[in-house]
Amino acid sequence: MPAGRDSDEPTLLHLDDGERAAIRLALRKGAELLLMDDRDGVNAARRKGFAVTGTLGILDLAANRGLIRLNDAVDRLRNTSFRCRPDVLDALLARHSPKEEL
Repeated sequence: MPAGRDSDEPTLLHLDDGERAAIRLALRKGAELLLMDDRDGVNAARRKGFAVTGTLGILDLAANRGLIRLNDAVDRLRNTSFRCRPDVLDALLARHSPKEEL
């Protein structure tokens, strides 16, 4: 959407440029799922009817499908600007840790 057309989507004005652009693109393309981590962006996307997942949701899905080694991916993620509560990462890792046999 060209700059200066924010009035077309007044419900998105409070979002950063990246979140606004992602939602607008998803609207134009008729997407059903949107990848977004920003809380305000997630809420706005859900109000628009999108299913939303974040970075950790994608990593969880990839690990479930055997596409990645989750521990390695989380280690690399920790070396970026990505932020989340440590207990969220711990819970994700725990779900994918090998189960002890009884």
